[in-house]
Amino acid sequence: MTAQTAPAKTRLAISAYAVLCFIYMLGSIAVRNVVNWHGFLVIGAALLVWGGVLFKRYRNPRFTWHRMPKPLLLFLLLCALSIFWSAYRLETALGVAAQLLTTAFGVILATVLTWHELLRTFATALRYILGLSLVFELVVTFIIQEPVLQNFITVNNPHRPSVLLYWSHNQLPDGGPIQGIVANAALLGGFALFGLIVFAVQLRGGLVRPVKGWFWIAVAVTVLLLTQSATIRLALVVVGVTAFFVKWARLVGDKRRPVYIVGFLLFAATLTFISVNREWMVTALGKSRTLTGRTEIWAKVATLANEKPFFGWGWVSHWAPWAEPFKSLDTKNGLQVMHAHSALMDVRFQLGWVGVAIFLMLLLMTLQRLWCRAVDQPRRGVGAPLPYATSAVFPLLVFVALLVQSLTESRLLVEWGWLLLTIFAVKVRIDYELPSKVSEPLAKSWQKVPILRQTQ
Repeated sequence: MTAQTAPAKTRLAISAYAVLCFIYMLGSIAVRNVVNWHGFLVIGAALLVWGGVLFKRYRNPRFTWHRMPKPLLLFLLLCALSIFWSAYRLETALGVAAQLLTTAFGVILATVLTWHELLRTFATALRYILGLSLVFELVVTFIIQEPVLQNFITVNNPHRPSVLLYWSHNQLPDGGPIQGIVANAALLGGFALFGLIVFAVQLRGGLVRPVKGWFWIAVAVTVLLLTQSATIRLALVVVGVTAFFVKWARLVGDKRRPVYIVGFLLFAATLTFISVNREWMVTALGKSRTLTGRTEIWAKVATLANEKPFFGWGWVSHWAPWAEPFKSLDTKNGLQVMHAHSALMDVRFQLGWVGVAIFLMLLLMTLQRLWCRAVDQPRRGVGAPLPYATSAVFPLLVFVALLVQSLTESRLLVEWGWLLLTIFAVKVRIDYELPSKVSEPLAKSWQKVPILRQTQ
């Protein structure tokens, strides 16, 4: 039995599991602030066991282990092998274990959910994250009326804690930036962008009722504005340009050479413009010349990476601030920096140029497959082509937003970032049938829902 053929109650349970997994990963900081690290690990173990049962009984029949994306397997293998040359072997072993467990969650969700269930459950989880974040900030503003520290943490200076230790800075009255339940304005802004994408796709495709669709789009836009994240503003522009090219490619059908030529020229021109006008771009995005200290971190990480250029220092995912070289690498607001603020820079540092090559292969192959899923017209047999499904574009747009975020953050390598990368990489490999508009599970207006009447 698969998720597609399972009874309605079972499908509901699968969807509930997916929503819990997404909330657990997206809101991991909030979960830890409520139940501490021990509770967080217990919940993770329970979800993994539950997912293992679902995977065994309801995984997609097209899934076989040899269909797994080869770059994904190679990357995980390189992470595991790096234990042998790591400068911090215990931390590498822990990092590899965390990477494999996160990958397991991604494989489970990719194989037990249909594409529509993935869209619906991801959107539901984002509604909880964004809605609770606004409620949380309102409570802090009107009831607590002062900044709130995170729970279950060690405060370095109780009289003057680091600004990075606060759950909320109570900045809603000032128009932001707000941090929400995830305790990070950049992360919350990224989730708002994800929400804007999936809510708009659901509304445009008729998958939700208009009132619900527009309400949550308004929530996503509100949160996006209140987080004031420069990277997310850039990601929003890139997502918009990507959506334009998808629409253009769909309109021209198989004659897509002009689309690719213009896309390549635009990409090259953008890179040239940024390289020539870097300082102007940084100012326009509201950042300091060091990109809030990121260029300093990148310089230090690059120096260390050059010492072990081919295979790196060893995998660790999140940096271990108690171990060298992380302990003395860099600090920010009185705390050790936990990542390189760039996914590619972190991969180069931890796995060298070999790791970078494999990682880029994984990203490019996934991007290419998601692009084809978004622009190729669906067919069934030898008949006429079917109309495009609006929902076919959501994985591509979310993935593009994820890639732009990875330029200044390393979340793509851990927790929800790696989860989404694994889901898209695996699912687009095993569930390659293109959706059609005629198969979309449209939401009916309440006026069109039939009233069941008892008959004698």
